[in-house]
Amino acid sequence: MTYLDIAFRCVEETDDIFSKGFEEKKEITHKGVVDLVTTVDKAVEDKVIEIIHSEYPDHDILAEESHESQRSSPYRWIIDPLDGTTNFAHNVPHFALSIALEYNDELILGLVYQPISGELFHAEKGKGAFLDDEPIKVSTVPDLPQSLLATGFPYDRHQYADLYISELKLFMEKAQGIRRAGVASLDLCYVACGRYDGFWERKLNPWDVAASLVILSEAGGQSSQFDGKTYSLKDQTMIASNSLIHKEMQVILSSSTA
Repeated sequence: MTYLDIAFRCVEETDDIFSKGFEEKKEITHKGVVDLVTTVDKAVEDKVIEIIHSEYPDHDILAEESHESQRSSPYRWIIDPLDGTTNFAHNVPHFALSIALEYNDELILGLVYQPISGELFHAEKGKGAFLDDEPIKVSTVPDLPQSLLATGFPYDRHQYADLYISELKLFMEKAQGIRRAGVASLDLCYVACGRYDGFWERKLNPWDVAASLVILSEAGGQSSQFDGKTYSLKDQTMIASNSLIHKEMQVILSSSTA
């Protein structure tokens, strides 16, 4: 069984948890003022970790709710069991399961599954990116005036609202349109398949983006920090794009300061 097969198995064995949990009354707790967690987050994460460790008991895990990460193995799975918990909690049918695999700190596999639509994005390093069974590529939109962008706001948006709104305003003046759907993993996948042309956000967590970065890269996209430096999972700013509008986005965001 390949690593991708294991990720597919995680999708199959958590699908029921998502569908039943979405239909039922939500049990919600707060990690912060606007940072929610539901019983579904925990149930999906537990099931994914159980499946991975049943095949690879020595592999490390970094997951949003448990934060388990021993770093005793060259392999590390990075899991967001429910990206878009706020959407889920409010019965908005836009959220995702995100699973990535690193080997020696290099991302080699990514899978993002939208349980409501059934769309399954996946990629392995060097093997291309796919939506279900169909290959995907980034858009060929050449400049910001023709671009549809996506963004998100960090959990500290109450404290830094002026900064985030100022960045939004800069792109409102340049781009064709901007969307804010609340699921970074899917935003990046939408860049990968050409629905969006670019994305930016601050203070993303590794589990928010690890899987989607593999998919974006394999689809021909580009990612960086706001200042153009290479993006890593520890960084505080991200631009992702079809590569053609990347420099324009970078010029706008490089002047923005926290």
